[in-house]
Amino acid sequence: MIDVATLVEQARQGRPRAVARLISLVENAAPELREVMAALAPYTGRAYTVGLTGSPGVGKSTSTSALVSAYRRLGKRVGVLAVDPSSPFSGGALLGDRVRMQDHATDPEVFIRSMATRGHLGGLSWAAPQALRVLDGAGCDVILVETVGVGQSEVEIAAQADTTVVLLAPGMGDGIQAAKAGILEIGDVFVVNKADRDGADATARELNHMLGLGEARDAGDWRPPIVKTVAARGEGVDEVVEALEKHRAWLEEHGELATRRRRRAADEVEAIALAALRARIGDLHGDRHLATLAERVVDGELDPYRAADELVAGLTRG
Repeated sequence: MIDVATLVEQARQGRPRAVARLISLVENAAPELREVMAALAPYTGRAYTVGLTGSPGVGKSTSTSALVSAYRRLGKRVGVLAVDPSSPFSGGALLGDRVRMQDHATDPEVFIRSMATRGHLGGLSWAAPQALRVLDGAGCDVILVETVGVGQSEVEIAAQADTTVVLLAPGMGDGIQAAKAGILEIGDVFVVNKADRDGADATARELNHMLGLGEARDAGDWRPPIVKTVAARGEGVDEVVEALEKHRAWLEEHGELATRRRRRAADEVEAIALAALRARIGDLHGDRHLATLAERVVDGELDPYRAADELVAGLTRG
């Protein structure tokens, strides 16, 4: 038996083993998950969540590690959720981010967790929202969420973060790629990493030009800043933190922070409700009823809308 109350209390005290066990319960969709979320609810809503996204090779893991160092210098407790690609054999995370963040391995005020996508598209794991809630409830002041770096499917990070950082690097065609991927629209702060390489200034100019081609902004609207860094040497990282804090202040001043968090909670509730409905469909009818409806659609006896109505009607009768 799992003593959820004790686990939550230990997590609140900053014990990494307890936090790890709670996130494992989330990943495994354990029966205790409802109890865990109920116990954590009074302690959530305090952490500032920063999402980092960008193409593979731009230095997301190195930048994340540098940001952890910067926030620790400010006395913040930091949580890192690094979403790795799943191994096609084990289904687990490749743990590449853990290797790059060894500098923080012994810091009790830093918790780093790698999670596998397990086939989930969008750059995040399906369990990420609840894992973020665990880190928030465990007393983290800042949570950094690093996506897998899969390119054009990473826009989902914007739905999970208070502030989204888009990383680019010179010489990778990232300006055009960012426009294609749609991540220009989700970026709150843009970082040109590896700025000691040739072409960094050109990349920043190109990015600034593309941002200028977007929708017209009113006087009080947020204009995403462009910061150049060399994360491997820690250069420019304090400027990134400064840009993040400015964006946080702007979000709070304009009520956008509360709006984003309500939208995030609504998406989370909807996802849980849909999962419960799918489970109930299976409990009430099993796969046979759905297969029968599908067969009638194929045979032309039913259209898919009427078939769906029958399925929903069965739920309401049940």
